[in-house]
Amino acid sequence: MWLVIEWPEGEAKPTKFVLTTLPRRMTKKQIVRIIKERWRTERAYEELKGELGLDHFEGRSFPGWHHHVTVVLSCYAFIVAERVRRFPPSARRQNHAHPIAVAA
Repeated sequence: MWLVIEWPEGEAKPTKFVLTTLPRRMTKKQIVRIIKERWRTERAYEELKGELGLDHFEGRSFPGWHHHVTVVLSCYAFIVAERVRRFPPSARRQNHAHPIAVAA
């Protein structure tokens, strides 16, 4: 079992705690990446619900639900592609941040 504590520089006490049962063979960097990926996934789900209406389907058929989810995911893919086009990920890497901040 792992207890991961996030204590940002300049803070008086830790801000986040995560208890996980990831395997021992994983490096600390891999564990942090997986934990951060959970946050990204939750954020994407919130965007899909709030901005694109993923939770607005009120029909009763599977084809209707399937169509709704397909349209919402297509819109989300377009939005993500536009973000990447407008703000390329490589632009962030040029900033010389603290190595621990970019570990995940």
